[in-house]
This record gives sequence, structure tokens and C-alpha cells, in this order.
Amino acid sequence: MRTEAAVIRGTGREWEIAELDLDPPAPREVRVRMLVAGLCHSDEHLRHLPAGTLPVRYPMVGGHEGAGVVEEVGAGVTRVRPGDHVVCSSVPACGTCRRCGQGRQNLCELGGNGLDGALYTPAGGYRFHAGGQDFGGMSYLGTFAQYAVVAEASLVPVGPDIPFEAAALIGCSVLTGWGTVVRAAEVRPDETVVIYGIGGSGVHAVQGARWAGARHIVAVDPVASRRDTAEELGATHTAADAEQAHRIVAQLTAGRLADHCVVLVGTVTPEVVSRAVDVIGRGGTVTLAGIGDPTENTVQLNGTLLALRHKRLQGALFGGVNTLTDVPLIVDLYRRGEIQLDSLVSGRYRLADISEGYRRLHGGHGVRHLIVHEHDPA
Repeated sequence: MRTEAAVIRGTGREWEIAELDLDPPAPREVRVRMLVAGLCHSDEHLRHLPAGTLPVRYPMVGGHEGAGVVEEVGAGVTRVRPGDHVVCSSVPACGTCRRCGQGRQNLCELGGNGLDGALYTPAGGYRFHAGGQDFGGMSYLGTFAQYAVVAEASLVPVGPDIPFEAAALIGCSVLTGWGTVVRAAEVRPDETVVIYGIGGSGVHAVQGARWAGARHIVAVDPVASRRDTAEELGATHTAADAEQAHRIVAQLTAGRLADHCVVLVGTVTPEVVSRAVDVIGRGGTVTLAGIGDPTENTVQLNGTLLALRHKRLQGALFGGVNTLTDVPLIVDLYRRGEIQLDSLVSGRYRLADISEGYRRLHGGHGVRHLIVHEHDPA
């Protein structure tokens, strides 16, 4: 079959709308009719990465946040069936490998090559094609396509009562932000948390900190409207920059400083990391979940002070979540009104208007922007 998709053909290139051939699903694969896709900074990194710094293979179908309906399944598929509503997970979870068995599904052994886009199923290879070229799918997905063939391990079924717009956000930004606080940082009641970056994932970090019972939640972002959103979602205090945040935290804690700092800014720099370590007190933890320039060493710290104050710096992939259990948990929290998703959507765009959506996102207009796919009537 044929499908329209937003593709990137190389670093420094613009998003391009292309018509691609799509193969049928092979064993353990599923064809999904995508309904909604999220615009995330990670896809935009494909446009700006210096050549050769990360193993990105072009051309690539963008999109790693999405939700849709299962249309066809290949042999051996057991997780979903035609007609199911599904969340696309930006990190696969087979549920049976060593890491999944340890309760670390964010490190599933099927993952690790999402910037190539070749499927990790028994058949392997690519399902998108055009002009004699194979197109990978971002994070093994490619949700910027109207239709995609993906591995069943990249899908989690959800109830038909969950709106596709909400479901699309769960598969990356919600799990990353909420999980980084709740799972990776393991924030506990009565603790003080500083969150750098109140974007697509940072807003959910605020909600995660509130759900975890943090006493003080300090949201840091230069965009005033995002600080306002953070307050609406449970932040107790906000700051426009790290220096202001440090003053607030010092006052709130009588100089003890924060227990946690979670870094979810769009581009991590050495200054951001240094400020994050400075704002935590003795025994505090900094959790890095944002992405920086891969050609730059963004961690440049005084190891002696780190040791003497028993501070810890850690990375977090996909929030440290277990997809197969945390997606149903998030869905349940959404149903009960304990996590907000609908109110965070600031813009909806046709696939052809993807560049406009990203311009508005980069300009600080709102928090979450979506592609709403258009399909010919059945």
C-alpha cells in the first residue's frame, strides 16, 4: 500500500512530505493506521545533528510519539489484534529479555538502534520505500506516516475510551517526564525537587513530582507561559533561570538545598549540568534526561566536591519506566483525573504543516503540538 509521511533526508534538511510504499507486516509485526502523532524535540534533533556524531541513517520517517488503530497483524502476534487502539512506545519492551525480566524495560535488548530505523523483528529490515531507497522509522516507529508497520513490542493496547490525542502523548513525553521523577529519581514524599525545562516532558515531571508527594516543586523555564502551566499542574514555585531557582530553594530549605534536580531542557549544556549539581544539597541527586550536543562533553564537574557532599549524577533513558505496567498506570491516572493531558495540547496540524508546528514549538507557543493525520474515507 501507499502512505504519506514526513521524512528527513539528511542533517540540515527540512521536513519533506513524501509518498512511500509500505510493506505488509511480517511475523511479529503490525500495521497501524496512525491517527495522532506528537511533535517532539527529539525528532528535530535529526535535522541538526553534526554529520557522523550519532549513528543516524537517512532517509528517515520521523515521529516516535503516536497512537492509532491496529489494521493488520503478522504471524505470531499476540499482544494486539485488529481493531485495538494502541499507544506507540518510543522504546520497545519485549517483556522476556534479561533486562525486561529485571524490571528494566526501558533497557529492553530489542532497543538501541532506533536512529537506524530497521525493525528488530525476525524478518528485520525496512518497511518504508520510495525511489529505490529504504526509509527507516524513527525509534522503529515513524508516526509521522499515515500508516506504519511496526513490531508488536513497540505497541501497548489501551481502551477505546482513551482519546487518541492523549494516548499519543503517553508513549514518550509522559513516560519520560513522569518516569524520570517517579522511577529514575525515585522522588519521595516531603522532598524538594527542581525541574529544569518545562516543555513536553517537563510538564509531566511536574505532575510526577506532585503524585510522588514532593513538598516543594520548583519549575524552571525562561518562558512565562510554561511557568504558568507548571503552577497549574502542581509546581509550588517557579523560576525563570537557574540563579533565581537557587535562591528560592535555599530559602525554602533553610540552606539545605534540593533533594533532586531533574534536567529535561531541550539542549543540555555544561552550564546547565553545573547549575543542576549546585542546586542539590548533601546526598542529593541530579537526573539527566535531556539531550545535548553529542560532540560536546556536557559533564564537567569537581569530583572532590561531588564525593565530599555525597552527591549523585545519573542519566535516565525513557524515564526508567516499565512500559507494559506504567502505560496502564498512566492511563488509569488519566481516567481518574490525576494527570492532565488534554489541556496541554496547544496546536494541531495537518501533516503538510509539520514545519509550522515545529516553528511554533520552538517559539515557545504552548507545550504540546500534534499532527492529526487525515485519511481518505473508508
